[in-house]
Amino acid sequence: MRRLDLFNTTAFRLSVGYTLLVMLAVSVTLGSAYLLTESLITDEVDLIIDTEMKSLQDKFAQSAIAGVTDEINLRIESWGRIGAVYMLADANFERIAGNVTDWPFDGMPVERRPEFEISTIEPGRRAVHPVRAAVRTLPGGDVLLVGTDVSQGRRFADKFRRAMLWGIGLSTLAAALAGFWFSYRLARRVGLVASTCQRILAGEPGRRLPVAGARDEFDALATSVNHVLDRLEEQAGTLRATFDSAAHDLRAPLQRLRTRMDALLLRVPPLEAPVHESVESALREVDHLQRTLTTLLQIALAESGTPLAAPAPVDIAALVTELGELFEPVYAAQGRELSWQVPPQGVLVQGNRQLLAQMLTNLIENGLKYVPAGGRVEVRAVQEGAQVQLLVADNGPGIAAEERRRAAQPFVRFAASTPQEGSGLGLSLVAAIARLHRGRMELQDNTPGLKVVIYLPA
Repeated sequence: MRRLDLFNTTAFRLSVGYTLLVMLAVSVTLGSAYLLTESLITDEVDLIIDTEMKSLQDKFAQSAIAGVTDEINLRIESWGRIGAVYMLADANFERIAGNVTDWPFDGMPVERRPEFEISTIEPGRRAVHPVRAAVRTLPGGDVLLVGTDVSQGRRFADKFRRAMLWGIGLSTLAAALAGFWFSYRLARRVGLVASTCQRILAGEPGRRLPVAGARDEFDALATSVNHVLDRLEEQAGTLRATFDSAAHDLRAPLQRLRTRMDALLLRVPPLEAPVHESVESALREVDHLQRTLTTLLQIALAESGTPLAAPAPVDIAALVTELGELFEPVYAAQGRELSWQVPPQGVLVQGNRQLLAQMLTNLIENGLKYVPAGGRVEVRAVQEGAQVQLLVADNGPGIAAEERRRAAQPFVRFAASTPQEGSGLGLSLVAAIARLHRGRMELQDNTPGLKVVIYLPA
């Protein structure tokens, strides 16, 4: 029995969807926190720069260039402590004062907050520091640059970003593991239910859906379905007993009637010709009724869900060869051709040889009924992996595509192709025997004609 594929279950798809939703939610939350934090750090740096710039502009208004130069010289002593950067340059960007030796831009920057890098010599190493600055042109044409080292803020932002990515990754992993565990448990329970249903259909009507004892909706569903199965098994048993009794009661009178009619045909003196013909016609009807009753009993047995009694290995290839040799002279006498093709090593299935022979006989006899003179019927048996295919193809009138679905129903006849003596039970019995052997029947177009394919487990 095929187990459910975990990755094709609705539970797994829902788990993947919820995992993506959790990842999106965590990403939006942590990403928003990261962007907000980075914005706050930038705003704080810009506030410091603006405060320093306003202070130096006020100093210029009081003491001109000399006062600004003195103030810058006083403030650059605190570079190592606060990372402040100052430069006072003339109109040609030549340094007048400050702790930056060369003008860091090509001309006047157009950005409101230009950024650049400066190199410093620190104990034991040479370091590069990113600087965020503001540039203002003073009255008289001189240029004032005020900036601050943002390396510490950027290091904090980098750590925050790494922590954010780790948080997103770990949250996604935790959600994925939880979702996989949930989908595995759900798929396992559904798989047990599906497996039990398949075993019931395969001929174990006494089996019931498992109840885990969790008192959840699955247990409630399993309990309800088990009650339905109990009721159906009880009704099936009642119907089977009634049908068997009715069949037994009908079979004996029909046999007695046939015996008496045979006796009438053999009596001395013989019956008059019209009476003799009427008795023979009635005898044919009785035979037809007996065959129909026997077929109905076989279909009822196959559809009842009763497991096969003492199933044994059956060589389908040998069975095809035996029936082919039996029917080939009959086909030839009626102007038709019968051929068969089987692998030399044989094809084995587990089942009842008599029922499988009946199934194949029905299909071969259909060729005698429906295929016109000069037609042909081909029988093939092949094995593909764990599956056996039994194919019976003809070049007769076939069955229209829209009618194939109901062709296997009892008493379905097609006026264009069915002979008057047909009962409409042949394909029904074939389909029932295939299901009894855990297989199925499929009708296909043979262009022209009909191809009947029986799939059986090897």
